Amino acid sequence: MYGSGDVRFFDRIARLYDVAMPSARVGPLLSGLEYARRPVERVLDVAGGTGRATRALSREGPEPVVVDFSAGMLARARADGREGVRADAGTLPVRDGAVDAVVVVDALHHLPDPKRAIAEAARVLAPGGVLVVQEFHPTTTLGRGLVLAESAVGFDSTFWTPAELCEMFGQAGLRTRIVRDGFEYVVAGRRPEDVPVASDERKRERH
Repeated sequence: MYGSGDVRFFDRIARLYDVAMPSARVGPLLSGLEYARRPVERVLDVAGGTGRATRALSREGPEPVVVDFSAGMLARARADGREGVRADAGTLPVRDGAVDAVVVVDALHHLPDPKRAIAEAARVLAPGGVLVVQEFHPTTTLGRGLVLAESAVGFDSTFWTPAELCEMFGQAGLRTRIVRDGFEYVVAGRRPEDVPVASDERKRERH
């Protein structure tokens, strides 16, 4: 109804989004970032919208770069002083192994190809870097209500249990951990330190 990734909806409500949405809970996200085995300095907030997660994280450490395909949401992030890049989560304009962490907060279920987005996040992570995803558990009481509500609104959403999301992370070559369980859960996936740099990565590093 709202196009790929529900982008048209978020363009329409961008000016009201921060009024309606509570601040991101930074504690579970920081716990996920602690799963990294490298200093976390270069961070992407993928599908980051107005920078809701970025604002929370920047108070505790490096400020992420907001990546989002909704021009309206990204404009709000930039107006708030955040660095922003308009891009699809499935084709990040970032070289292989370039960042220490990627966070996706309350947004993966909107993406048209979540497996591709996870694979892209894994690609841009440096060895020891971490992907942290906050999502909603669809089998909890609140989760079942959210699934029905998003369907009624016209969203093309897909939800997963923490175990299912861990399996998707594993398919992307990440070592996983459930950081927080419950309705609003957090899963972290780390790129192994012992994975050699792929041939295409070596080519890019020479240029």
